[in-house]
Amino acid sequence: MKNFFIDLKRHFLTGISYMIPMVIAGAVIMGIARIGSSFYGVVDIWDASHAESSHALIKLFHTMDGIGGLALGLMLPFIAGFIAFSIIDRPGIVPGFVAGLLAKNMNTGFLGALVAGILAGYVVKFILEKMQLPDFAAGITAIFLAPVLGTLVTCLLMQYVVGVPLAGINKAFELWLTSMTGTNKIVLAAIIGGMVGFDLGGPVNKAAVTTAMALLTSGITTPNTAAQVAIIVPPIGLGIATLLSKKKYDESMLEAGKSSILMGLVGISEGAIPFAIESPLRVIPINVIGSALASALAVMFGANNPAPISGFYGWFTVEKWPLYVLSIFIGALFIAFANILLRKPVQELVPGQV
Repeated sequence: MKNFFIDLKRHFLTGISYMIPMVIAGAVIMGIARIGSSFYGVVDIWDASHAESSHALIKLFHTMDGIGGLALGLMLPFIAGFIAFSIIDRPGIVPGFVAGLLAKNMNTGFLGALVAGILAGYVVKFILEKMQLPDFAAGITAIFLAPVLGTLVTCLLMQYVVGVPLAGINKAFELWLTSMTGTNKIVLAAIIGGMVGFDLGGPVNKAAVTTAMALLTSGITTPNTAAQVAIIVPPIGLGIATLLSKKKYDESMLEAGKSSILMGLVGISEGAIPFAIESPLRVIPINVIGSALASALAVMFGANNPAPISGFYGWFTVEKWPLYVLSIFIGALFIAFANILLRKPVQELVPGQV
């Protein structure tokens, strides 16, 4: 059983290593677009209305932001596809990618992508091992049966076993958040912050962010302030950790740290996903606490963000923005130092330990 979990971690890390270049490409392109558009006073360059802008650069930045978003949208399929690839080589790629795309469409987050990759890999492995055809037809298994049956079985399991329960959880969290709008603001902010930091773009995160943004139409800004702070704290904090303690991260994670900071600054929480996948039992609780801390501090200090913008280009429009930025900095530093303290240098790691 121990070897199984060691192998599982290796499969996860393979998925991360293939995903990182794609994430870096998407984040940098998107970052350039959002930073560039901010110089022209545009803080929502992703809005479809900018596609018809009379300003050539604004239209270009809108297109670039879409390209970056398209690349980042492949994150979950990449993880799932290459986890499956690590398990069973090329026959697992197609089932893994398709199941990862399904996980994305079903709003299951990166946890769903992990499950999709594992299911795809082991389903295809079972097919290849158990479906032994005569020698003259042996090649059919790898090029026909494995991708067809593997994709079908994996996606059916995702559709009816994984996706539906997570969708129910997502809806329940939305209703719960809505019902808490009259409670203590600081406690509410901490809860929302913790939820946003939990699964980094997954169903819990989206439930909190979507509800917080929806409440803006009713003039309720506290949940949005908490959510927009928490979106960027984990990627910035984990990126800072790699800068401050290079000996505790391998080359792939050091590269992930660079893109993580950039993604955090432009408001993309998914930059922290490689770290959460690599060591979920440590990173996820720290992310939750750090995000909750930052969100609670921002609300306690009286900061108010009335816009659904988390990136740095929107910070200066926030009421009491210096305290808002200070809260982000405190939460990010907590995440950075907590991870550094609880992590061993790379050369001291043993199999199964992170």
